[in-house]
Amino acid sequence: MRSWQVEKAVRGPFPATERDVPALNRLFAEAFTDRYRRDGLVGVRVPFLNPAIWQYALADAGDGAMIWRDEADRLVAFNMAHVSGAEGWMGPLAVRPDRQTGGLGKTIVQAALTWLRSRGVTTLGLETMPRTVDNIGFYSRLGFLPGHLTVTMAADASAAHGLAPDYVAVGALEPPERERRLADVAALLARLAPGYDFSREFTLTEKLHLGDLLVVGPAGAPQAFALCHSAPLAEGGSREESRVLKVGATSLEALLAALDSAATWAARQGARRLGVRCQTAYADAYRAVVARGFRVRWTDLRMTLEGFAEPRPASGLLWSNWEV
Repeated sequence: MRSWQVEKAVRGPFPATERDVPALNRLFAEAFTDRYRRDGLVGVRVPFLNPAIWQYALADAGDGAMIWRDEADRLVAFNMAHVSGAEGWMGPLAVRPDRQTGGLGKTIVQAALTWLRSRGVTTLGLETMPRTVDNIGFYSRLGFLPGHLTVTMAADASAAHGLAPDYVAVGALEPPERERRLADVAALLARLAPGYDFSREFTLTEKLHLGDLLVVGPAGAPQAFALCHSAPLAEGGSREESRVLKVGATSLEALLAALDSAATWAARQGARRLGVRCQTAYADAYRAVVARGFRVRWTDLRMTLEGFAEPRPASGLLWSNWEV
């Protein structure tokens, strides 16, 4: 006799909303804790994300925030696909551990690929843990190519960190000056990565009171910008660490000025540390950040879909975080 099993139906994608945040948090923590356990990190338990971070992720993804439900109408998978002009990426994404061998992972990635391509992106990527060989193999079979590492680094925040130059926190400006500074940053970003557009991230950061956009350099001629968040990542967490999500600079010196400014800003928010996700494709910048006192805490592998690689500025640099 053959054993009989109930068919495991999955429905979706459906748009994710703020009502789904509790279920998203449970699935996120369960799936990534299980992932670490299978990688040998048995003692690691992934906490729930701060609901404000989920609110940011959902608003940033917009129609790209997708969820799937099982036969009992419970959340079984999700994928957050983001478009910033020509830049497209996905994350976080997860499948419930009990459904990770039936092809659902392929389904949710392909749904995001279809959605991102329909938006005309020229860069399309994601990040995954470099020690997780089955993840790398899975994404490779779907057309992704491994690139450089994203190294999460942190340094002490200080109101006197280095010799921080004068910087402008855009959120504190009056509307006319704020618009001028945002236009300056948009022009700098267009020179570094034509077609990229971070205006939604800047607006959401201010609207949700998550942090601020810092600009280094005079009005009309910015040298660098840094989008910084001070809201805790973990639910119920403290503001011990501020994070740099996006940073663009005209030179290595301008990058260091932006990071010094971000450290000063972080200290003024009451943070003890400043975190930055350094793209190791910029070897000189990586060496300079290490020399500045930043310590390595974590690594991710950056992968891009074949034919959708990241642009590299002819001069200057751009670090765009592919996590929330």
